[in-house]
This record gives sequence, C-alpha cells and structure tokens, in this order.
Amino acid sequence: TGSAWGDWALYTDSPLRAFENELGVQAPVGFWDPIGFTADGDVEAFKRRRATELKHGRISMLACMGYMTPEIIGKFPGYLSPSTGLKYADIPNGLGAISKVPWEGWFQMVFYCLFVEYKSGFGKDWKEGTPGDLGWKMLTASDPERKQRKLQAEIANSRLAMTAILAMFFQNGTVGTTGPEMWIGKAPVPGSAWAFENELGVQAPVGYFDPLGMSADGCVETFKRRRESELKNGRVAMFAAMGYIAPEYFRWPGYLSPSANLKFAEVPNGLAALSKVPFLGWAQILVFCGGVDFGLYRADPSRDPGDYENAGILGVPNASGPMSDVEGRKKKLNSELANGRLAMVAILGMMFQNGTLGTTGPSMWGF
Repeated sequence: TGSAWGDWALYTDSPLRAFENELGVQAPVGFWDPIGFTADGDVEAFKRRRATELKHGRISMLACMGYMTPEIIGKFPGYLSPSTGLKYADIPNGLGAISKVPWEGWFQMVFYCLFVEYKSGFGKDWKEGTPGDLGWKMLTASDPERKQRKLQAEIANSRLAMTAILAMFFQNGTVGTTGPEMWIGKAPVPGSAWAFENELGVQAPVGYFDPLGMSADGCVETFKRRRESELKNGRVAMFAAMGYIAPEYFRWPGYLSPSANLKFAEVPNGLAALSKVPFLGWAQILVFCGGVDFGLYRADPSRDPGDYENAGILGVPNASGPMSDVEGRKKKLNSELANGRLAMVAILGMMFQNGTLGTTGPSMWGF
C-alpha cells in the first residue's frame, strides 16, 4: 500500500482485507503476499494454503531437530534393519542417510505419513474447522491473547524452520557437512576452535559460535585480540544505543559551541547531528577517545581481554576492584558480552532505520 495508493483505510472492499487480521500477520511486514496468491479473496483457498503452511512448518521444525539431535545426544542403540545387519549408528546424518535406509524402511515411513493424513481427515481441519487444528491441543491457553501469541509464535517458528532446513539441505548437499562442521566451519579438533568453547561469551542456545572459522587455527593471542575488540565495540555500542534514546528525554542546557552560537537543544538526534557538530567538536571527541584508548585503559597482556588496571566496576577509573564472588563475576561478564552483542546489532538497526526513513525517538520505536 503506502502513500502512492492514498489512504489504505479507504480500501474497504479490497480482497486483501479478508486476511489482514489472520494469524501470521506480524510486524514488520504485516500481511505479506508479494505474488498475490490471495488477491482474489478466496477464503477456502487461503485456509488450504494456511493448513499446508502449518503442516510444512511443523515437519521442518522436526527436521531441523533431526539434523542436530543425533550429533548432540547420539543415536538409538541396536539395529535399524536386523535382516540386513544395519545399525542406527551406521546411518550417517543428513542427506547421506537417504541411500542407507532400505526400501522397506521408506515404505514404513510413507505408510505412517499416509496413516496420519487419514486420521486427520485428509484436510478436514481446513475444510470444516480451523487450519492446522487436528484435535491435539498442545499450543492452547484459557487466555485468548496468550493463546493467540502461542499460535503466532508457532507460525513464525515454522517459517524460520522452513528456511533453516532448506539452508541445511543446501549446505549438506553442496559442502557435505553436518553437525559441528556445519555450525562452526570444521570438525572439532583438540587445540583448534574448540580450545575456546569454555571462554566467556559461550552461551546457550548457540554455544561457541564461529561460522567463519576465524578461530580454527587455535591461536590464543588472536582470540584475545578479537575478544578485546568485541568488548570495546560492544561497550561503545551500548553507549551509542543509549545515545539514541536519552536525548529524546533530556539534553544538556547551554551551548555546545558558544563561538558558533550552537546550543545543545539545537542539535538533532541521530545521524543528522553529524552535520551540526563543528570541526573542533569532532577534534575534541577524537582526542578524548584516543586518550582513553592509549592512556587510561591500555591493554595489558597479563590481564584478561577488556580488563584494564585503572578501571573499576562499570569502568569508573580507580574504582573498586574485581568481585570476590567468582560465579557472580562470571555471570556479570557474560551479561556484558551478551548485552554488547545485542547493542552492536541494535545500533546498526537504529542507524539504518534513521538513515533510510529519517526517524528517531518514539517514531522509530513505533509509538
């Protein structure tokens, strides 16, 4: 829609209006049908496609788990096919399993799928009731809003799973990798990437995440340098994210540049401020950052990355030292890494939205 079409509220007879309040219509794209499948407003066809979407999504979620589970918890003991002497442990993970399962096994799987379809009425859910409702009430709640949130989450997770399993198939089929090779770029070798799996920042659900294999050589010095850069960038990003929000509610009184007669209140928020700050202001900012980096908080190879001798709790110079509670300190340091990573993504999102749509403040957040 958009301004090119005028006021969307005036299009009361549009066929698309029949589905804009259905489950799965979620921010930020809203009702998304770029090919126009629902342009005719056919409710029966919409229900059939929704039932198909849910069915494929549920299978894809199970399929994604099927790629990961055998790599993590192992495989069933015993034989898949006693007559052929084929054990479960002999079945490779991923697409390689297709050629190993005997035809009797494929027949059993196809027969089971047909049996499930038969018991569900071959489309009875969308023909006579609610698409995807097969009578097995797992995602339900007495509160209508909570129930809707769960059903929305199922659709969103299903869409993600369909994309994920196709990506797994593609990587497995082209590169031939599954398991750790698929997730971290190479097999776990002692002294290589897995040398850092117990470091700070290795958190659920992804664990040690290095899809580009930057730590594959197991170089501790390089890892520490990158970890320090990650911490530094994350800390700056947390300040930057707050810097997008705070000026909407508070600004310093007085002048940013008395010589240019520029008040703090006259500096816009976001990227627009770049053109307002005078040259000498930028020089002061760069000198300050350089002083902090090379003077106050200088890296010490004998200390952990990001742990500076002059910095106390929250980075206050010469403040109180490290926490005595080891587990509590580890939890807080992990939180710092997680929040720093989130802030780096957040500030990039804010800058992109600000640069493309020109919005800051409440208009950026959707209020």
